[in-house]
Amino acid sequence: MNAPHDFRFKRNTMLKRTISLSLLITASTVWSNSAIFLHPDGTGLGHWNAARLLIAGPDGMTNWDNLEVLSAYRPHQKNWLTSTSHAGATAHAYGKKVHYDSFGMDRDQPLTSLSGQSMTILQEAMSKGLRTGTVNSGHIAEPGTAVFATSNESRKNTLEIAQSVMESGLDLMFSGGETFLLPEGEIGFFGEPGLRTDGRNLIEEAKSNGYKVIFTREELLLLPDNTDKVIGIFAPGHTFNDNIEEEVQQKGIPLYRTDAPTIAEMTAAALRILGSDPETDFFVVIEEEGTDNFSNKTNAAGMLEATIRADEAIGVASKFLESHPERPTLLLVAADSDAGHPTVFAPRNTPITTDLPSQDPIGSPIDGTNGSGGTPFVSLPDQFGNRYPFGIAWATAYDMPGSVVAKASGYGSDRIGSTMDNTGPYKVIYSVLFEEEDQN
Repeated sequence: MNAPHDFRFKRNTMLKRTISLSLLITASTVWSNSAIFLHPDGTGLGHWNAARLLIAGPDGMTNWDNLEVLSAYRPHQKNWLTSTSHAGATAHAYGKKVHYDSFGMDRDQPLTSLSGQSMTILQEAMSKGLRTGTVNSGHIAEPGTAVFATSNESRKNTLEIAQSVMESGLDLMFSGGETFLLPEGEIGFFGEPGLRTDGRNLIEEAKSNGYKVIFTREELLLLPDNTDKVIGIFAPGHTFNDNIEEEVQQKGIPLYRTDAPTIAEMTAAALRILGSDPETDFFVVIEEEGTDNFSNKTNAAGMLEATIRADEAIGVASKFLESHPERPTLLLVAADSDAGHPTVFAPRNTPITTDLPSQDPIGSPIDGTNGSGGTPFVSLPDQFGNRYPFGIAWATAYDMPGSVVAKASGYGSDRIGSTMDNTGPYKVIYSVLFEEEDQN
């Protein structure tokens, strides 16, 4: 990503690939209610407004733009004006506000969900016979998906959380995180040693429990529709390298691992498999983790790459809804906070070859394609044929309330209302999966 042209070329190539992937999701016949919760972690309006310029231009429409219903989202927890990723995931999974340092509990206290069950909405769906899965571009213990499958007194207990997710009984799990699943020192598929101090090889145990375990994009794309139990581990840690721009350039590493499937590819395979049985409903939780992590590093190039990848996954999920009009399925897209609160910095009457300043007049840092200042990003043409240089100005490196919105399409999407609390995704998804219109 050394120039704006390279960035746009890469995006166009990926968009073509995503379109072809979405066509692999075939239509079927008799259905009832299912739900897709797609969580682009840490995304606010600034993320989507900036990504649109590169995907479609100022007057174009992204997959996110084309979702049918929009709701202003309120991210506060019971003791903080915003949320952490693990507390936000807990609110989504249980339908209740919690202490900001909570991972499927209320800090260190067991949690009962809004339905009165001592389990998450994903676990309740599994208990009622639905097909269930999680998809994450980060590692397997990332809270945006892991909280739906397990709880723990601390997010820092990564090895415990990884074990619990692997033993959760979900039908499908796609993520990175191989090193958390292997005994200490054992070299894994990706050439890195395991970190487990209990001597357990959770990958071999999963195979013994009937799971098919895969590691490559090629294996993912070749999975049969009728695959029963599958775990995909696509990186030793995250599938991305969430460093600051200067470090990425110094090390000569890509923003995302080139050998790992994208979140769109994982989503396409998950929907193909979980949605293959016309007699069984499904619920899947999907997270693009890079949107949050790159924003927390104020890495604009990485943030844009991650947001566009999230949009491609939204496109795949939207295509699933379009291809299965006879199957009532909700697609709900929501984040838990606005990481970094990025803003498009658009200089006036400036040639696209002019370098950006490193900060604005009040000191906000401004990123171009290679980090602070320097070469600008360049939009696709507007309706008048004009292309514009721009940078990303950062308000912070933290997760803040910002400008988060939820969007939805498909069955039950009208239930999200004009405003949504962070307990709202639980309520809407629950009402769709179990046909209960009201949750107290």
